[in-house]
Amino acid sequence: MTMTYEGSCFCGTVQISVTGEPVAQGYCHCASCRSWSAAPVNAFTLWKPESVNVVKGADSLRGYRKTEHSDRKFCSRCGGHVMTDHPGFGLVDVYAATIPALRHAPTLHVHYGESVLPMHDGLPKFRDLPGEMGGSGALCAE
Repeated sequence: MTMTYEGSCFCGTVQISVTGEPVAQGYCHCASCRSWSAAPVNAFTLWKPESVNVVKGADSLRGYRKTEHSDRKFCSRCGGHVMTDHPGFGLVDVYAATIPALRHAPTLHVHYGESVLPMHDGLPKFRDLPGEMGGSGALCAE
């Protein structure tokens, strides 16, 4: 049975659903994610674009593209963050907090070389990105 999870922006104007299982889940420590989320780390869930659906409020969804790697989406009414398109990867990051019913099961840390919050959880900590995602594949010590 295929699961569908629902989520929304902070005020509920933009509502989304994700279907199936994420391609990957983890934590991002890059300066851009930290600045965007106003937190020391961003919990991500990566999905194939066809698994992500804007159910309501698409006209209130706005984007900000600081680099060619990320097109961040937010609600124009409340400013609540919803997701980030990663066109180079062919994936969409729906922030773990946006879909509360999904059990966040991280398997890695990315951009740990930029970390400001050491985390001792036994997961692999990539200095930048895994090699298959175009990174160096280099690991940082826990």
